[in-house]
Amino acid sequence: MKICIINGPNLNLLGKREPEVYGNQTFEDYFDLLKSKFPTIEFDYFQSNIEGELIGKIQEVGFSYDGIILNAGAYTHTSIGIGDAIKAITTPVIEVHISNTFGREEFRHQSYISGNAIGVILGFGLKSYDLAIQSFL
Repeated sequence: MKICIINGPNLNLLGKREPEVYGNQTFEDYFDLLKSKFPTIEFDYFQSNIEGELIGKIQEVGFSYDGIILNAGAYTHTSIGIGDAIKAITTPVIEVHISNTFGREEFRHQSYISGNAIGVILGFGLKSYDLAIQSFL
């Protein structure tokens, strides 16, 4: 099974950025734990702060992988293009958020991804990624 985890803007700052919201662990360290926890899965990881690069990665893996776990960060609430990219591919996508976006600012309650994803997992910290992986098994 091949799963691609795609993270959007500012998620490269996990472990430093707002630790009260996002925790103290870097995603790279967490990614190593995921690979150990799920040794039968072939993982690919991509992070970008640039919307077009996220769309390009979705298109690149969107016809050949078994699943995509997407945390588009703030682009979740602004990017019609990312939503359209998900609609255009055949690989199922699960939208993931570390925080409970509905418990935060009003603008974070809107998602241009949710309607095109097979599911949404949010508010469980980095454990949200574990839950998404388990849903593909």
